[in-house]
Amino acid sequence: MSASFHELIRCNGVGKAYPTEAGPVPALGATDLALEEGETVALVGPSGCGKSTLLLIMAGLERPSVGGVEFKGTPLARPHREIALVLQDYGLFPWKTVRRNVELGLKIRREHVESQRVDSMLAELDIGDKGHVYPQQLSGGQKQRVALARALILKPSLLLLDEPFAAIDALTRERLQDLVAEAWRRRRFGLVVVTHNLQEAVMLGRRICVMGNVPGEILDTVENPRACAPDYRRTDEFYEVCRAVRCRLEQNL
Repeated sequence: MSASFHELIRCNGVGKAYPTEAGPVPALGATDLALEEGETVALVGPSGCGKSTLLLIMAGLERPSVGGVEFKGTPLARPHREIALVLQDYGLFPWKTVRRNVELGLKIRREHVESQRVDSMLAELDIGDKGHVYPQQLSGGQKQRVALARALILKPSLLLLDEPFAAIDALTRERLQDLVAEAWRRRRFGLVVVTHNLQEAVMLGRRICVMGNVPGEILDTVENPRACAPDYRRTDEFYEVCRAVRCRLEQNL
């Protein structure tokens, strides 16, 4: 199917099998998924159902065994400068300060590093006073803020999050979800988040794709138009959608 005018990324029947000595091991069945500009999608499902594999294919870091990906109507065969990926393990360089970690992507691109732009990004992620310290001096939540700042300062059209807050305490996790939602409201980038946390999926995904089976596939979709709205977590509708997603997951286990 050809891309529409506002379409950001499209997965056309992408599947992945990993080679082993015993033969290929299927991880992701042929999957179709399209994302419009500014749309947010959450991928939920049990471990091993292909969520992260699909995300890495969308990032251009994994080549699909079958099918293909189009980004803004052009085949995606490698990482793209408008696609940013944030992983659970932060990916920070321990010998660089927070500021130098945030600046790294800009320097790799040979872009001019504006001190005020970096200061503004650090302040937005609540680490404005941490620019001079090193990652080992930070909490897990602060490290993930640095990883998010490093991604957002590149002004991506598509932000991919792979279990970014899984190792963080519940209250800090909610604050980080709110920061992502606030950043999305300001910039309206496309967002895909892989998570096992149902409340996180409902907070961030305006469309929630329930995955399952081996090889993994999208089994169901829950529409969630109020995701990323301020104070959504405190509404009755939020918990109704959480129950709906849990029900779909239980039905497909």
